[in-house]
Formats: sequence, structure tokens, C-alpha cells
Amino acid sequence: MKSSMKAIVQEEYGAAGVLGLADVPPPQPREGLTTVELRAAALNWHDVLVRQGQYSSPLPHTPGADGAGVDLSTGEEVVILPSLWWGDDDSAPGPDWEILGDHRPGTYAELVQVPKECVAPKPRGLSWTEAAALPLVGLTTYRALVSRAGLKSGESLLVLGAGGGVATAAVSLAVSIGARVWVTSSNESKIARARAAGARGGVRYLDPGWPEAARDLVGGRGFDVVLDPVGDWAASIRALRPGGRLAVLGASRAEQATLDSRPYYFGQYSLLGTTMGSPRDFSGLLRLMDQGASPPVIDRVYPLEQAAQAHTRMESGEAFGKIVLEI
Repeated sequence: MKSSMKAIVQEEYGAAGVLGLADVPPPQPREGLTTVELRAAALNWHDVLVRQGQYSSPLPHTPGADGAGVDLSTGEEVVILPSLWWGDDDSAPGPDWEILGDHRPGTYAELVQVPKECVAPKPRGLSWTEAAALPLVGLTTYRALVSRAGLKSGESLLVLGAGGGVATAAVSLAVSIGARVWVTSSNESKIARARAAGARGGVRYLDPGWPEAARDLVGGRGFDVVLDPVGDWAASIRALRPGGRLAVLGASRAEQATLDSRPYYFGQYSLLGTTMGSPRDFSGLLRLMDQGASPPVIDRVYPLEQAAQAHTRMESGEAFGKIVLEI
């Protein structure tokens, strides 16, 4: 193995400019771990929070949860499961669980080391950039829709925030299941792009009455499932049918939510918190991909050394789909 490798390193927490290319020592062999020679790494909003210091990552640090490449121990083309040491209980992660790139070096590098059980064969037909874009949002979305919300063929789904990685993955996975999908967005162009990817339509969430407008799209009764990756719980519940399920997995728009107790329990709603997923969830996602689910939507691809520019693009809110670093 070579004596050094290229990696994106941050010496401090802060804005995108703290990310810079550096030569660092490669990972050394360790029992139970394998080293992947990366071909691509995808960005997630989680990486922004790591960069800003929200997870107290040790400095200097290489961020990145998503990646695809070649397992050097087997020569196999693989994708990386970024949900490390989940444990045997599928209902929730165990005490040793962590996300790749939080407290150990991540995928913005030529090489990354992960537990052996956290690599899986690269899905057939996916490019390196598509494969790298799949794991975190694909896993998170699969668990939210299938394992937690139990979305079924023929049911209606509303996805908040068309354009984000979770939202674009949700449209693809839900359509492959046979569900009917609608979206919300701040602008009509993103709704149109979601429709081209399989959604049936959508509403603009800048209108305070968007939940009622969304309900009108399904005959006024409301949706079987709402997927909320932004933290707008109270409005999301207004879009549900009685007995509907709300899966929540993010807080980019709001860190706190206030719900009216009486309408909530009279509505017989289910509120489902979720994030990431287990190896069993990942296997389910990969089965869907092998059965013909659409590949991840890619917004832009940058070379590794332009990680700072890629973060700036993600934070602009203008992207539609995943942003990927080519290595």
C-alpha cells in the first residue's frame, strides 16, 4: 500500500472554505475492517453539520459518509453502508452505532476503512457516481417508507421538499413499490422535475395553506403517508388522512415542533421517527435496486479537490438530486 493518499481535510469547523485537499497517511490494516479504494463519494446535508462541528468530530478530520469503490481485500466493486455497528435489533441502533465520517475518517478520500459487514456488491447497472449517491439517502428513505411507515402499493405518499437527496430517492423508491407520489417544493420547476421522475404532481409550500392544497390532490381526504425530512410536523399532519402515518427524519427547516394534542389523538395518527438503517434495511434497498428501481438523481459531479465548491452548491438550495465527488 502506498505511503500517502489524497483526502479532503478540515483543520477547523466552519464554512465550506475549511475543506482542503491534503496528503495524509493511508489507513492501516485492522482486524474486522476492510479498506475500500474509492471511485466516488456523495455529499449529504449531514456532512455540512459535521463540517460545522455539530457532531464534535475530531480535528483534523476527513468528512463523508457515502462512497463506492473497490474492496482491496477481495477486488470486488462495492458500495459502502455508512451506518456502522447498528447491532442486531432492527427497531433501533445499538450503543456502538455511529455514522461513517462522524468520528472516524470518511469518504472524501482515495481510501476509506469500514467494518467488513459494511460493504455490499455495487448494484448492477449503476455508474460509480450513482452507486456512491445511493447508500445514505437510499437507506434512510427505504427504512422510513418501508420498514417504518409500511408503505404499500396503491397507497398515497406526500414527500416534502422536492429536490433534496431524500426527496428524489423517495419518489424513485415509492414508485418502484407501486405507491402514488406527490411532492412539495418552493418552486414549480422542481415539481416539474419530480413529475418527470414519476411523481404525479405537487404544491408549493410557500403558501401557508399548502397542506389543504395537497389534500385536494387526493380528493380532499389526505395522504396515507407523509415523509417529512425538514421538520414541519404540524403542517405535515394537516396533510394526512385520519389514521395516516407521518415519517420524520430531518430538521433542516425547524429544530422544534409543537403539536395540538387533541386533534392528534382524535386523528389516530402515527408519528414515526427514523434515520439511517440497519444492514437488513440496506439489503432490502439493494433488492429494490436489482428489481429495477431508478438510479439516484445526480445534480452535479465535482473532482475531489473541489469539495468546498460542492458544499457551496449543496448549501445554495439550488441542487436537484445528489452532488458527487469523483475520485
